[in-house]
Amino acid sequence: MPDAIFDNPRLAAVYDPLDPDRSDLDEYTRVLIDEQGADSVLDIGCGTGTFALLLLAARGVHVIGVDPAAASIAVAQWKPGSEAVTWIVGTVDDLPALEVDAVTMTANVAQVFLDDEEWRSTLEAAYAALRPGGTLVFEARRPEVRAWEGWTKAATHRTVPVQGVGEVEEWVQVTHVDGELVTFESPTIFHSDGERIESTSTLRFRTRGRIEATLVAAGFDVTDVRDLAYAPGRSWLYIARRPTSR
Repeated sequence: MPDAIFDNPRLAAVYDPLDPDRSDLDEYTRVLIDEQGADSVLDIGCGTGTFALLLLAARGVHVIGVDPAAASIAVAQWKPGSEAVTWIVGTVDDLPALEVDAVTMTANVAQVFLDDEEWRSTLEAAYAALRPGGTLVFEARRPEVRAWEGWTKAATHRTVPVQGVGEVEEWVQVTHVDGELVTFESPTIFHSDGERIESTSTLRFRTRGRIEATLVAAGFDVTDVRDLAYAPGRSWLYIARRPTSR
């Protein structure tokens, strides 16, 4: 099930205003369009559609966006030009037969697949959706950096004025660490009426070696692992290719 922060309609409606700087997506655009020349992309975990719609479809790329959070997809569908993207509420299990040039999982998407079977199935679905020679691109945080140690209320607390909504208060607080699994709470408070909405999320911090091994097991060739431009020293950008023949 999607976390409340993505599937609660009130939270989904303020997701973009609370996170307006999406320069983290620029590197994906460079890889997919400038380097790979992709004409069609499957965006797994497309959320409110910023990447699929504003950075890909706006440049003529045919995009299929899939996300289990219906409220996030609803926000995406209200955006101007949203008809240029094929939106699917669901998981990779709900995808029709596809043959695309590239598959993406931006931001924390690759880390929401917690158990090995779920991750394996996601990689296999990405492989199946790609044309021979197509590219999978995603990022994952480097576990040795232990970024979650900075996810405290004191470090992340903020209050943001949102047009038409009023002040919105939020923070992130880690509640449990179990090996590679990090669980955290993200309360959101709407000052206009005092409503507080709770959301609990868990991410898995796989090692680079483990990720590369799972890619190979799914049939991919790992072509590049880059220091992520917007988070140098903290995250890797993985680029893998479905072989043209095997």
